[in-house]
Amino acid sequence: MAEYRDYVVKLTVNGVTYIVSVKPYERLIDVLRYKLGLTSVKEGCGRGECGACVVILNGKVVPSCLTLAIRTNGAEVQTLEGLAPEGKLHAVQKALIEVHGIQCGFCIPGFAIAIKHLVDNNSNPTDEEIKEALDGYLCRCGSYSMLIEAARLTAKYVSEGRRYFDLRECLGE
Repeated sequence: MAEYRDYVVKLTVNGVTYIVSVKPYERLIDVLRYKLGLTSVKEGCGRGECGACVVILNGKVVPSCLTLAIRTNGAEVQTLEGLAPEGKLHAVQKALIEVHGIQCGFCIPGFAIAIKHLVDNNSNPTDEEIKEALDGYLCRCGSYSMLIEAARLTAKYVSEGRRYFDLRECLGE
């Protein structure tokens, strides 16, 4: 088997800068999950077709299963773990809870990232724009109507200036 040398990659994930050693064939999903412990990023298909592994990379939604880690040197990455400050929920997280858009939870991090990115770039998306932004994301539980409703509610919260919610209040404590 061929020997591959390690490369040093510096990337900022959820506002924290990391320096990691990677092989030239390592994917971003593997660095996030197994080197940084960010398990919201899931491997669903390994082909960039399901949305379970998406992250925001330098302002764009990308499948981390198709992104070589070596190409992320100097990049900024956002995962579900970085959506809200500690003790808070992002509007998309609150909306998903409120509309009961979380079934098994496997696909939810990818949908949450996609909805957040959509609303960050379009504070008043139409249903057609929401469907387009979520096109290609797979939910094996079939929660699509609730996910679309969650996107509408997220946009409403953000347009009202309510981007973050206190976690304890959301849990009724």
